[in-house]
Amino acid sequence: MTAEQLQALIQSHLPCEHITLEGDGRHWYATIVSAEFEGKRAIQRHQRVYATLGAKMHTDEVHALSMKTYTPAEWAALDK
Repeated sequence: MTAEQLQALIQSHLPCEHITLEGDGRHWYATIVSAEFEGKRAIQRHQRVYATLGAKMHTDEVHALSMKTYTPAEWAALDK
């Protein structure tokens, strides 16, 4: 799976204001900014992203996905 394919898959199920992906095709690192993360703890945010991948995680197309998840306000605060 390419970074573009993974990004499209996540964005098709989760509205993202910002997303970056780095990886080798199986192991990925993502930074994701979404308003849907408002009021959610980190584990809930990660579960939401994993839900966008569906069977891709179970079939090992995406072996590992490490991520940092932010709300738009948290992302804006980091940019300062």
